[in-house]
Amino acid sequence: MFRDYLKELNEAQQAAVVNTSGPAMVIAGAGSGKTRVLTYRIAHLLQQGVKAHRILALTFTNKAAGEMKERIIRIVGPEKARYLWMGTFHSIFAKFLRYDGHHLGYKSNFTIYDQDNTRSLIRTIIKELNLNDSVYKPSSVAGRISYAKNNLITARQYSSDPQITESDKASRIPEMAAIYRHYAARCFKANAMDFDDLLMNINILFHDFPAVLEEYRNRFDYILVDEYQDTNYAQYIIVHKLSENHRNLCVVGDDAQSIYSFRGARIENILNFKNDYPDYQLFKLEQNYRSTQTIVNAANSVIEKNAGQISKTIFSKNEKGEKIRVIQTTIDSEEGSLTASDILDTRMRERLNWSDFAILYRTNAQSRIFEERLRKRNIPYKIYGGQSFYERKEIRDLIAYLRLVVNPDDEEALRRIINYPRRGIGDTTIMKLMELARSLDMSIWSIISSQELSAKYLAPALRAKVSHFTGLMLPVMAVAETATAYDIAFSMAAASGILNELKQGQVPEEIDRLENVQELLNGIKEFTESAVTNGEPADIATWLQSVSLLTDQDMEKPEDRDKVTLMTIHSAKGLEFKHVYIAGLEENLFPSAMNLFNPRELEEERRLFYVALTRACRRVTLSYALNRYKWGTLERSSPSRFIGEIESEFLCYPQTGGKPFGQRAFYEPGPAGIIPDQPLTFSPTARMTRLRDLKAPSTAERVNGAGSAGNGAAGDTAGRSVTGHGGGRSKGMDGSGGAGRCTGKGDSSTGTGMGSGTGMGGGTGLGGGAISTGTGNGGAGTEMGSGTGM
Repeated sequence: MFRDYLKELNEAQQAAVVNTSGPAMVIAGAGSGKTRVLTYRIAHLLQQGVKAHRILALTFTNKAAGEMKERIIRIVGPEKARYLWMGTFHSIFAKFLRYDGHHLGYKSNFTIYDQDNTRSLIRTIIKELNLNDSVYKPSSVAGRISYAKNNLITARQYSSDPQITESDKASRIPEMAAIYRHYAARCFKANAMDFDDLLMNINILFHDFPAVLEEYRNRFDYILVDEYQDTNYAQYIIVHKLSENHRNLCVVGDDAQSIYSFRGARIENILNFKNDYPDYQLFKLEQNYRSTQTIVNAANSVIEKNAGQISKTIFSKNEKGEKIRVIQTTIDSEEGSLTASDILDTRMRERLNWSDFAILYRTNAQSRIFEERLRKRNIPYKIYGGQSFYERKEIRDLIAYLRLVVNPDDEEALRRIINYPRRGIGDTTIMKLMELARSLDMSIWSIISSQELSAKYLAPALRAKVSHFTGLMLPVMAVAETATAYDIAFSMAAASGILNELKQGQVPEEIDRLENVQELLNGIKEFTESAVTNGEPADIATWLQSVSLLTDQDMEKPEDRDKVTLMTIHSAKGLEFKHVYIAGLEENLFPSAMNLFNPRELEEERRLFYVALTRACRRVTLSYALNRYKWGTLERSSPSRFIGEIESEFLCYPQTGGKPFGQRAFYEPGPAGIIPDQPLTFSPTARMTRLRDLKAPSTAERVNGAGSAGNGAAGDTAGRSVTGHGGGRSKGMDGSGGAGRCTGKGDSSTGTGMGSGTGMGGGTGLGGGAISTGTGNGGAGTEMGSGTGM
């Protein structure tokens, strides 16, 4: 029966759905029905006769792609939607590379390395190069390589770019380029790609093989991109190239929710869409269906402070709702206690589910206090970003066996399981095998699986041990392409000895590990049956690709659904809860101390706060502590400027009968933290030969006299361990200006701005109040000033 789906949309949504020709940008405010519009636009194309295989839809999570496809099927039926190209950037481009990666020298069975695999390989390389792993931290090195790849900088380009190499020297990591070169070579040798390679290699493929690019351009008539504000440079270039001929490109997103620059996301992609496609159509979805009017208006009053944005007026026709509550605590532990108690009381009073509550914070480290307080009250909770099911050792062990079945050249997988369960092949022996493999320019598997090479290079005792290992692998490898994923997985779990090893366990932890492996096999069984039913590939290679590209949101377990959610705000985007608690709203924590004095980064912090506010449907509670432990020392804190940026009519203070607290006002930034009146000028599109933000820190010019406030950075050695913020703010007036915020004396890394101030007590003067006594030489400041706290 025909379903008139257009009647389910408001006027703005309808316009975004039915106007399908040419480039289009849909600016979708929080809670405005973005997913519905994207889904219905695809359904409308199908109803208009466009073939499903001519449509490419790119998302950021498998969960989003799956939900969208289910909705489309409900509208147009399974037959019309069957051959849609819909999935995450990484999953779609992994498929492209399985077909055409041979042009770049990869086999179609390449392994996809996750973060753990990447860091493990980098750790090995650092050790082999005799580098200090406290200087070259694997996580930091991996992040730097990732950032380079997202800006389409290969290992060769990285090594030959003087700006980058000078930056590395200045950062005291001069061997960074060498690590990148070794890492790239080892991945290629292992027939493996990491997540970032999937994007970079597609760009290389399209650049170096124009015929392949033309083939994919001709394959799709319509391209749709979800969460366009989160795309990085590599994704931007791919989308631009694929849509260049037909130009039927629709991007959906919200610049006000661009919060992933640390991953390489570029807000310029969405802000400059109008320049890339001057004839584009703009659709604005401005009605928020999620939140109360108070929450929406409060969020608007915050985000309007940003200069770099697309103008929009988000509104709600829901009930007015409660005012946003502001809670002040004396110490951070009290913040956790009050939050836990309020959740318990609210749930009982309003008869809600635990899953209706979320506690959001700026950094993962803040979760500890809330976990402890929730546990004390027997409140069930789950943490996003904690150890996932697929990160457990026993799961990674079995998956490593399966990876080796599919790709025998996968050195990381082989190293992990060649001696598990124990076969008498120690680390020293494995290192010798790795050295032998490199000297012969072969993979370890190629050596140990060859009778001729084993006899030539391996001692008899070692040959016997590896022969047992290859003997259990080869029969499973022989049927890997024809047997189902479940049959391969179960055979490997049994033949490897993993099941027998885990069955010997007696303590609860060991029994849990066996149950986890059983659960993994259950999941593979479900995958196999579903694939067979739908006529899709059910082999182990397909399962491995699907599981390697899972995100946190894709891996939620049924038993976790009715629990209070603890998560960073970055992890919360796209989710909603009836009651949201935003914790730790203090200067130097939220906004982060690292982003206070860069207008561009401060705007992203503000967008992050906007995202936090707009996760709530009914009620928001903001909290901060006046004192917080940092590195074992109790330090004084001040309320975040973001609380002060919310219009007062939307706030209430239940601890004081509704009136604002009588303490010092919310922090007001000096000129170094002020957003300019004119819109920000964004840097042009990144070039292949440059890596944005990988520059040596510049030293501010030292200028004495009147001007902006000094903003000191924390010293990094003994005698330089304080932070100074302050400085006079009125030209030519001695003594006027902001007060110092430091204890003791210490030089910062740059600048000559100097501030001083005395504490919370009374006094006279033109200076702003200070929270402690002391002086400090501030960074990037330009004048000297002093003031007495009032």
